[in-house]
Amino acid sequence: MAELARRVGLGLAARGDVEDTIGWVERARSAGLESVWFHDSYFERDAVTYATAIAARVADIRVGLGALNPFTRHPVLIAMTVSALDEIAPERISLALGSALPLRLAQMQIPYKPDDAVVRVSDAIDVCRALWRGERLPREGMPPLQPMFAPVHRVPIFVAGYRSPMMTMAGQKADGYIARPAESIAGFRKLVRVMRTASVAAGRDERAVETTGYLLTLVDATRRTALDRAKREPFVIYMMSILSEITLKRAGFETELRDRIAAAWRAEKFTEAAALIPDELLDAFLVVGTREEVAARAYEYHEAGMDVPLLQPIVQDEAQTSAVIDAAAIYGGATERALSGRQRASLEAQRLGGGSRLWRTLRGTGEIVRPFSFTASIVPVAVGGALAAMDGAFSWALFALALLANVALHIGTNVVNEVYDVRKGVDTIASPRASHAIVTGRVTERGAFALAYSAFAAAAIVGLALVAVRGWPVVALGVAGLIGGYAYTAPPFEYKFRALGLPLVFVLFGPLAVAGTQYVVSGFLDPRALIISLPIGLLVTAILHGNEWRDISDDARVVGDATFSVRAGRSTAHVVYVGLIVAAYMALAVSVVLGTIPPYTLLAVLSLPLLVRSLRSAELGASGQQRAIAMIDLETAQLHAAFGALLVIGLVLATVLR
Repeated sequence: MAELARRVGLGLAARGDVEDTIGWVERARSAGLESVWFHDSYFERDAVTYATAIAARVADIRVGLGALNPFTRHPVLIAMTVSALDEIAPERISLALGSALPLRLAQMQIPYKPDDAVVRVSDAIDVCRALWRGERLPREGMPPLQPMFAPVHRVPIFVAGYRSPMMTMAGQKADGYIARPAESIAGFRKLVRVMRTASVAAGRDERAVETTGYLLTLVDATRRTALDRAKREPFVIYMMSILSEITLKRAGFETELRDRIAAAWRAEKFTEAAALIPDELLDAFLVVGTREEVAARAYEYHEAGMDVPLLQPIVQDEAQTSAVIDAAAIYGGATERALSGRQRASLEAQRLGGGSRLWRTLRGTGEIVRPFSFTASIVPVAVGGALAAMDGAFSWALFALALLANVALHIGTNVVNEVYDVRKGVDTIASPRASHAIVTGRVTERGAFALAYSAFAAAAIVGLALVAVRGWPVVALGVAGLIGGYAYTAPPFEYKFRALGLPLVFVLFGPLAVAGTQYVVSGFLDPRALIISLPIGLLVTAILHGNEWRDISDDARVVGDATFSVRAGRSTAHVVYVGLIVAAYMALAVSVVLGTIPPYTLLAVLSLPLLVRSLRSAELGASGQQRAIAMIDLETAQLHAAFGALLVIGLVLATVLR
């Protein structure tokens, strides 16, 4: 384990995989960080549970609970909880107490007055300390409360708050003070002065109270890119929208700015809210930039009186948490001269290198192109080509051109769909399954349109080559594909927002793609192409419908009853989804029974385990478990890919064995 010259800790929210959290804390301990703190984040997961996992699994690191709330956790319960944790990790537990946000208490219908917070926290400190010493708690008119656990080791109690009465109480009786997330340096200095004055007045040493605090942190290649990303994060927008008047005043900002951000937040207009947030506001309340800049900013808080900065990743994923741990290690290990001498470069002077810009653009392009969805365009072409081979008229060159044209049309459709979904507010930074490339600025709208038009142009060029071979019927196929793809979300037609998305996708990726490919490759139309296209088209339609079913709430909020699922309702949407995927197998079976397609195509039935998985997810989703259909579109795409691949194998076997 590394030894750092300066104390520093890690702040984490109680969310995500517990095993991931344990891995991050182990990494933090190895890097020399002294503590990890978990704060209550209401309506997510329980902070105590995560802290318990760390206390049991990771040695030699202090575990902080902060801040727990005596309005939602009775002091006796808090004392009991800490007693158990103290046995798991003796002398490694710290406790912070605070009143949480009044908004959250109001959402839980818990009465709250600002003056009550000081009394509640003060009483909770007294109760916990008395019970930990093994003392009885006398209750007038009641038998005394006798703690039935052994006295605990010394557990320091921190106070969390930002009002002067809370700071005064902290100075009088607390062991420590923990600053809330999004506290400015100016605000922190003011609070610490009040607390230290109270300490002296109570006959304590001026520095009797240890100071720490959560520093919301986002790391990127430059501070410019970090700021751009931070202001588009829903959590950041939320934090900027609830800053108190006194907090803003201490940092030199007007409440009118906060009110406009809050109005956009409440309306769920996240892109508009992001545009309202100036860089200066984020720089005042967050710690963003490169690893070295974050370390230097943490040192500024240290110079303002923060004994132990707690760097907390705004985006709690592998990349950001690892980067934050690196920044904390730099802060803890660098010399004072190195940290205090580092000036933040002006935003205009910071530029990504050519390689970094290219990599960011490529990653963003990959997101809006959505390569995982290409099964919807590849499978129909493969089926049409296999059918042409059965007819004894297969051409590799024409098949390759048909595949290229169909995938290019699909790329153009995906990108245009992305642009207009962002414009309408359907896809925002808060949309969990949407691409965030455009809303985060990694791909500009202009760049997205250029990509879409390039894809459509490539499809048109390939189409002209096919026209030269197969004649004017290919023109009709190409025009239908171009119009259907572009107008799916783009004006003036906007089929998706007129509840016409499902039939359009069925035609484009079913009969049009399968029969069109079969004609282009063979030179004539085999009626069986239309029959065999039915199950393929039904499954592609199920992919789209699953997406719309899952997003009913967001779509209804933004575009009203524009999609089929919103108009039909959740119950009907569930029935339609099940009907689409089951009908695909029924269509295949009926076609084989009638002798329309060869029996070998029944190999597609081997995909039944994926069908069962999709049906199970759909049933859970219909019962109200929305998490079960969070990935319903991806699961259906996998079903479509497996079904299509096995169907093609069956057609090839029929051709070879014939």
